[in-house]
Amino acid sequence: MKKEAVGACSLGAASQFSANISNPLGASGLHHVALIASDYARSKAFYTHTLGCTVIAEEYRAARDSWKLDLAVPGGGQLELFSFPSPPPRVSRPEACGLRHLAIAVQAVKAAHTYLVSQGVMCEEIRLDEVTGKRFFFFSDPDGLPLEVYER
Repeated sequence: MKKEAVGACSLGAASQFSANISNPLGASGLHHVALIASDYARSKAFYTHTLGCTVIAEEYRAARDSWKLDLAVPGGGQLELFSFPSPPPRVSRPEACGLRHLAIAVQAVKAAHTYLVSQGVMCEEIRLDEVTGKRFFFFSDPDGLPLEVYER
């Protein structure tokens, strides 16, 4: 069964559907995704060293006892990584309403899988998207946030 795109907020595939979707906000893309880490240093190392994000800015906010790290994602986009004292855990399984996962586009899915496994990251097997014919796999960040590598 073929799935069809529905809705006016398809930022990830905006170029594919731009002729058919109105843009009342004047959106030009997704600016950032914000994440809260339970262990700031561990997550900072994961996103910079393991995933290759680069630091744009980092600040400690004493009034909140919180770090804020702005990261540039290779290929475009930004992540904001925050720390807060004792954040509650995020429910990932069973899947809950809200953010499901973040997907990273790559040219070489197998090479990305091999690299992450070599870095000690537990990765699911590579699968094939029946709708697009693209390969993908899932893994998690240090706090269990589901991440996906998807073939461009």
